[in-house]
Amino acid sequence: MWTLTALLTACAVAPPADAPAPAPPPAPVPSAPPIDPPIAPTTPAAPPALHRPNARWLPADWSQLPGWADDRAAELWPALRAGCARPAPGWAGVCARAAAFNPPDDGFARDFLQRELQPWRVESPTGETQGLATGYFEPLVIASRRPRPGFAVPLHRPPADLAQRRPWFSRQQIDTLPAAATALRGQEIAWVASPLDVLVLQIQGSGRLRIQEPDGSERLVRLAFAGHNDRPYRSVGRWLIEQGELRADGANWPAIRDWGQRAAPARLQQMLWSNPRVVFFREEPLPDPAAGPRGAQNVPLTAGRSVAVDPQAVPYGTPLWIATTEPLSATPLRRLVMAQDTGTAITGAVRIDYFWGTGALAEQQAGRMKQPLRLWALWPR
Repeated sequence: MWTLTALLTACAVAPPADAPAPAPPPAPVPSAPPIDPPIAPTTPAAPPALHRPNARWLPADWSQLPGWADDRAAELWPALRAGCARPAPGWAGVCARAAAFNPPDDGFARDFLQRELQPWRVESPTGETQGLATGYFEPLVIASRRPRPGFAVPLHRPPADLAQRRPWFSRQQIDTLPAAATALRGQEIAWVASPLDVLVLQIQGSGRLRIQEPDGSERLVRLAFAGHNDRPYRSVGRWLIEQGELRADGANWPAIRDWGQRAAPARLQQMLWSNPRVVFFREEPLPDPAAGPRGAQNVPLTAGRSVAVDPQAVPYGTPLWIATTEPLSATPLRRLVMAQDTGTAITGAVRIDYFWGTGALAEQQAGRMKQPLRLWALWPR
């Protein structure tokens, strides 16, 4: 802003008529305007959508993302387009351009993201920048449409009175109370070989069944989450640690399954009853075996490119850069992923559950993953 100087004026007596006119006073020299201070570099202000109660987002530079130039960035596009089917607030323009763009290679994909998005470091409200990455997968279980020898453990649809009775019967009550058994009669989807198969499907929240039909044919279907009994989730791994059956550094799903296969039936039942939560399913067709289950964003998950997050820390549909390591390894796992799901145990800012896909290898990797994590979110400029 310019500053104006006050002009001083005085009254003078008029000179005689024959006196020479006085010389005009010299023109005042204007003051030089003050020099504006240099403009400080601007820091991006977080959009309102990024004000999350469980996290703090701080602006970052692309050079701060470890391994950014090494990822196969074009592989993100199927997951990005899936997420754009239900875009987060403020994403409509970026999603439209991403849908029209087919990156010919990873460099073009990175250029697009750097042009459209701003990276933000995700940390806890108190400033912690390191968190935890675990893994999950879609189980594949052999099942029978009818109970028969070797297939005697049922998978259930939601009971008719699930909404009226809250909480509903616990896992132990389902196994011991006639009223619970009566409420579930007729709700069987299929029968599986082991209660461990039921447990893994309920822990993961969805899965695939290779069903043997009564006519001898086989059909691949998907089990989707359809509700639960409103009981608290308790980790069977934690129970096994407390019982002295497993070490804390070895309580992963492969070890739990191995223990359950060797345990006496009564001891196995004790482990199962330690988790009172029961999940119910619905059967869905599986026209595309390459498509993953639908996550909490209600879009199909992509193996290796979708993660579960705490939605109070990261909105669904947000691309993320994760810096973690392979399960039980120091080998870096640094890549672009999409926040498309959540889970009971996924709480906090720097916290993800990495979707490994379907099958035995995915089960092994997911079951052993418990790695340190740093996290960046990418948001439209």
